Amino acid sequence: MPRKIVARRSAIHGNGVFAVAPIAKGERVIEYKGRRRTHEEVDAGDSGDIDSGHTFLFTLNEVFVIDANFEGNSARWINHSCAPNCEAVLVEHDDDPEKSRVFIDAIRTIKPGEELTYDYGITLDEPHTARLKKIWACHCGARNCTGTMLKPKR
Repeated sequence: MPRKIVARRSAIHGNGVFAVAPIAKGERVIEYKGRRRTHEEVDAGDSGDIDSGHTFLFTLNEVFVIDANFEGNSARWINHSCAPNCEAVLVEHDDDPEKSRVFIDAIRTIKPGEELTYDYGITLDEPHTARLKKIWACHCGARNCTGTMLKPKR
């Protein structure tokens, strides 16, 4: 099967992932891959911190995170957008939570040349201060852009 995506520089942020062939609504585009690590391992390491505004971490559940800094694939370059064309789909493995997986699926038809995006849905335990909102600024350019990748607390 021919590859439908390629990673390259993005106008949104750093690198991005772009369609090189049409992608149908509902199509599974790529699996988000990386090393499975516990939240404690990630918090104790250097894989990402709140003050960087950059992360390759994807939370699977209360115990495990996918850390695409290690053994990650091009899915880690998919940028956030307030008007995404994809979504992250968690496929849970109840018998062994470490085996749960994340896939990126198209939520609408994507044309060749278009950048793939999804809503990161980032929530932080600490208050969303102006400083943190600036660190986690969104540059997606959507008409409904909130200006931050941070989601309001519930």
